[in-house]
Parts: sequence; C-alpha cells; structure tokens
Amino acid sequence: MLPIAHDPKELERLARNINPGGWAVESERPITTLLGSCVAVCLYDPKLHLAGMNHFLLPSRAKSAGDDTDVILAGDYSMEVLLNTMLNKGAAKQRLIAKAFGGGTIVTSILMAIGQRNSEFAEDWLDREGIPLAARDFGGAWSRKVIFTPDGGDAFCRRLPITQPGVQDVVKAERDYEQSLIRPAKATSEKKIELF
Repeated sequence: MLPIAHDPKELERLARNINPGGWAVESERPITTLLGSCVAVCLYDPKLHLAGMNHFLLPSRAKSAGDDTDVILAGDYSMEVLLNTMLNKGAAKQRLIAKAFGGGTIVTSILMAIGQRNSEFAEDWLDREGIPLAARDFGGAWSRKVIFTPDGGDAFCRRLPITQPGVQDVVKAERDYEQSLIRPAKATSEKKIELF
C-alpha cells in the first residue's frame, strides 16, 4: 500500500485541477486533469522536484483562426507555454523527463481522429525537443483521470469507462467542439462597416 502522501485519493483531494487549454507548474501540490481525446503531457525536473502538466484538445492551432480560444486549446501553444514556464522556474531542459496520457477514442462518431492526432503530436514534439518520454498511456475507448506529483514525478492514471456521469460531460463537450470544427463557417450577408 502507498503511504498517505502517495494515496491517489488523497493526492486527488490535494491536487490543483486543470481544464482543457490549461497548464500548471507546481513544486508542492499534485496536478490533476480529466482527459478524453485530449492529451496531457507531464514534464518533470528531478533535481528541483518541479512538475508541470498541460491539457490540450488539438495538435495545433488553425492557421487562419482569429479566435484566441483555439490557440489555448492547441498542443503547439500548450507545449511551448509549459516548457517555457518550467524553464522560467529554474528547470533545465536536459534534465526534463516526460510522461503523457490521453488521446482516447471516446466519441465513436469523431471522424477527425483527434485522440490519435494528439498522441502523435505529443510524441513528435517531445522527440524533436529531445525530452525523453518515460511513460505513456494513449488511445482506447475510455477517458482518463491523471494525477502528477512534484515530489517524485510519479504519475497515476486511472482509466474510466465512458458511461460514468462525469465522463459523459467530457464526451458531450468534445462532440460539440468537433462539430464546430467540421461545420462550415456561416456566411454573413451583413455588409461590413468600416470605421475611420
């Protein structure tokens, strides 16, 4: 049995929760998130006992997007922010170790393979940056609850069936977001007014 400091239920109670588009870097509190097709990458500096986690919904931001909402949900943005925050708090890139989770196929109607694309993006990004991926749990028809600790860089990943009530909220949010991505933008018939 794990000591109380490593009991997942106690860690979850103490943890700082992050939502899609969020990230956190902690040296004292655990960090937690709930994932569907999203991916969370955990970075750890063992010398400083500094842990960071992000939670992204898409691999990259749309090139023509004028909406900042998509930017914060994108992996390319989220990974840069997480890495830079870790470095600003004293972490050394050559000491960083990564663990990554998520990328599930919890909405079977999704045609965009978002979970698989997110997983591939995370692995490619870490490889390109030279950060070793020490552990991963990707894919499958379930969501995941992840808890990451700064004291030893331990990650706890609990797979959850998509029939659970809290998971159904994740499924609905991801389905709605996917529909907004594949639905063509409505053409506006209004004339644009230019102010000068």
